Amino acid sequence: MTRGIRVKNTDDIQKINKIVTKYGFDIWIHGKSGMVDAKSLLGMFLLSLNEPLQIVLEDDEDPAAVKALFKDLAEYLEIDDED
Repeated sequence: MTRGIRVKNTDDIQKINKIVTKYGFDIWIHGKSGMVDAKSLLGMFLLSLNEPLQIVLEDDEDPAAVKALFKDLAEYLEIDDED
């Protein structure tokens, strides 16, 4: 499952990282420059912020947990993306 995510600056990186570390499943951020573990603050700082980014989850994650994650990340998510 993927969803577009907006990461504008280092403050966004820190806030997103703090949110995703509350969840017990793998969460990745993918861009043209590669894929990083969203729970790794160091990895998140390797992202190129001037390219489109996607949050990536396994398709078999608990739907309620995914819904809660997306609610927590609402201010960063792209609205028009498909699940």
